[in-house]
Amino acid sequence: MNPATRTLTPSPLHFRIKDYHRLAELGFLGEDDPIELVRGELIKMAAKGTAHETCITRLLRVLMPMVGDRATLRCQSPIVIADHSEPEPDITLVDNREDDYATAHPTAAAVQLLIEVADSSLEYDRTVKLMLYAEAQIPHYWLFNLVDRTLEAYSEPAQITPTTFGYLNRRIVPATGAIALPITEEPLPLSRIFP
Repeated sequence: MNPATRTLTPSPLHFRIKDYHRLAELGFLGEDDPIELVRGELIKMAAKGTAHETCITRLLRVLMPMVGDRATLRCQSPIVIADHSEPEPDITLVDNREDDYATAHPTAAAVQLLIEVADSSLEYDRTVKLMLYAEAQIPHYWLFNLVDRTLEAYSEPAQITPTTFGYLNRRIVPATGAIALPITEEPLPLSRIFP
């Protein structure tokens, strides 16, 4: 076969975290660009509506005194998962560290609780993000489902099949209910969170 007539099947270009950071250093990605690295792919995040932002504002207001100095509360900050993912969850509770992560973003091993708030991104957060977080062994993943006004609380990450990861426990809590934070027995009343 003549090399000029050979056709190649297009394939996506996958990035490692260092490549992703290099794109930012070179100016291809700005600090405020709504992009995150998930399994080597650059993913454009959904636009954040008012309900999404209100939920995050309320979460920060309520969680700050509940968490106190038991953990470090971070908002829309990167976490490192393996060499190919650096998502920016809406809220994370991570282990305290003396330098407050000045020298490196937290890894999945430091995450105690990860929270995503979802309306237009609901299916993505329930599938792609859930599998990513479960594979990284993040012990608690909470999904504030703004569509159905429920909290989906996932725990006990596990390998379900040779290529699939998920959580063994899924608890649905209505907006009128409450749930205890993994780091404290104090209940979080969801009526204070949902817009």
